[in-house]
Amino acid sequence: MTTEAPQSIPTPRVEAPREVEAQVFVAPQWKLVWWKFRKHKMAMVSGVILILIYLVALFADFLAPFDPGLTNSTYLYVPPQSIHADFGEGKPGVYVYGVTSTVDPVALRREFTIDPSQVIPLKFWGRGWEYKLLGIFKTNLHLFGPADPAQPAYLLGADRLGRDLLSRMIMGTRISMSIGLVGVFFSLVLGIFLGGISGYYGGSWDQLIQRLIDFLRSIPSIPLWMGLAAAMPLQWPAQRVYFAITVILSLIGWTSLARVVRGRFLSLREEDFVTAARLDGASQPRIIFRHMLPAFTSHIIASITLAIPGMILSETSLSFLGLGLREPVVSWGVLLQDAQDIRSIATAPWLLIPAIAVVVSVLALNFLGDGLRDAADPYTR
Repeated sequence: MTTEAPQSIPTPRVEAPREVEAQVFVAPQWKLVWWKFRKHKMAMVSGVILILIYLVALFADFLAPFDPGLTNSTYLYVPPQSIHADFGEGKPGVYVYGVTSTVDPVALRREFTIDPSQVIPLKFWGRGWEYKLLGIFKTNLHLFGPADPAQPAYLLGADRLGRDLLSRMIMGTRISMSIGLVGVFFSLVLGIFLGGISGYYGGSWDQLIQRLIDFLRSIPSIPLWMGLAAAMPLQWPAQRVYFAITVILSLIGWTSLARVVRGRFLSLREEDFVTAARLDGASQPRIIFRHMLPAFTSHIIASITLAIPGMILSETSLSFLGLGLREPVVSWGVLLQDAQDIRSIATAPWLLIPAIAVVVSVLALNFLGDGLRDAADPYTR
């Protein structure tokens, strides 16, 4: 009787710690930042949420089922209509029930009741109001909406003029989220330029710029915003008001980034690689933009990400107070103007839904900024 030798069970190959360390030593900076950033779960989730929000802003016309400026006197303050589904044979599929409106003769208030006999089917890839996709292609195709565009379907309710709140929220995403990007872009230019001059040259330039920053930061923000915003003429068109609000927020928001840039320049200008570039005959602009700025690009990105929520909240606050963007411009702050009085909050609480969009976007930007800030220096533990 012969016995076979027991076969050895193959064990999975475990990567040696030295091999992992070797990969870390030769990996470029961006890969080290990515490896550390993806460990921040909340930042990863927030990044996905922000991508979805900016996709909504980019394709807002396609996603909005109704014209955001379309009024309907029959459906003033109509409550949200619940979505139902029935996919049986001969059934409407996804639909909402219609509503009937009556006026209370005692309180003289319009009341709405669900009418189950009136079924309004909903469909994807339907036709509706006409717009220009990405400002180029003229079309009336929408992602979803009622099968008959003449039938109203207010999924998030209507405002005081009978306008669809869902469509106005989607369109407001474009303004509220873009004003943060545009404002931070101007702040980035001012912060890098003035902060770089202050940190690289020092001396009297440093004293002048730092005293200017101290003066701007000593002024209370809200009175300064209100004063500058109130100085805009009422007859200005909406586009000019939008640009003015962006400039105002940029003039106030560049100081923090300038301080960050100045501190980094002060620490880097005496480093060996900067001295070597200077001895090699490199010009000062090349030393600044080719050698010093790339050394802390990740810190700038993190600072920008954390500054965008402040821009969004500033625009929302100014518009809510009536000092920022005004009709017919649609932003989240403009939408919240309808929720300023007790009657609106008591009888139409759905007018506060745009505040949820503000909270979600600001929290997502803050979590993303925290993740970028932690990943900006991948060598820390």
